Amino acid sequence: MMHPFFLSILVSSVLGLGLAIPSYTCIVMGNLDIIRKKGKLSPTDVIFLAKGIVNLLLQCVMSIKGMIFVFSLEIFYISQLFVFMNTSINFLIYYNFWLTFWLSAHYCTTITNLSYGFFIWIKRIVSNFLSHLLFLTALGVFIVSVPGFWAFHAESLIQSSVNSTNVSVISLYEVFSYYVSENILGIILPFCLSLLCLVLTSSFLLRHVWRVKNNDSGSTRPNLQAHVTALRTIFFLLLILTFFCGYQVMTFLPRYSLSIVFGNLQLLSPSVEAAVIFQASNKLRRTILRRFWTRSWRNTET
Repeated sequence: MMHPFFLSILVSSVLGLGLAIPSYTCIVMGNLDIIRKKGKLSPTDVIFLAKGIVNLLLQCVMSIKGMIFVFSLEIFYISQLFVFMNTSINFLIYYNFWLTFWLSAHYCTTITNLSYGFFIWIKRIVSNFLSHLLFLTALGVFIVSVPGFWAFHAESLIQSSVNSTNVSVISLYEVFSYYVSENILGIILPFCLSLLCLVLTSSFLLRHVWRVKNNDSGSTRPNLQAHVTALRTIFFLLLILTFFCGYQVMTFLPRYSLSIVFGNLQLLSPSVEAAVIFQASNKLRRTILRRFWTRSWRNTET
């Protein structure tokens, strides 16, 4: 009989993979159809396309890691495989956090129209140099992920030094500093910046609604549905990313049950994020529905 902990990891791994593959395949193919018809993507669609690729890879690696952990612990703890999978997962998680920040920054600068120089600069580079920005972000995240690679090696050296007469020159303090610096730059910083964008966007919309409500000029109220959708998208993305933050915190705390809960939520997070992307992009939904509608119509004709 399989232990409930291993069973939950297996179910979450299989369910997440089964949901992620068709969902993100539709997102990627839908954006490619938009490129084929219109020649270019909007900044939000570019970020959604990048998120689709990153989350699909992240879900695949996390699910494979969970299955290996359940079925073969001997293979799971092979040093090279362990280091490669954890470094890959960290890189994809950090990049996903920064993609969420750039999406939040784009929504914030587009909706609020703040006149500060920093926000004007962010709006300009997101609008004109987004592809270069995402490439530089990926490069920076890769550099940030390198300390994690050395941390895993440091752990193995420390463990091996305990069982031998040789004393490792790498201390536990140095290993811990690797994790702290990596998580600050890859998780905490983009999360706080995205939260700041959420607060600024929310306050601007609330002030705007209050001014329109108390306006006596009799002008018609603008349609804020697109702004509300953008705000809802940022909120749900940050809510999903809290599962990753919670799991990172639980790894340092002796709370076994909470670690299981956050670990399973983290396994399902990339798949859940696909639903947020679908609700955020009307263009993507229409493209996918049109594609499947045309295909099903052709099948009925034949």
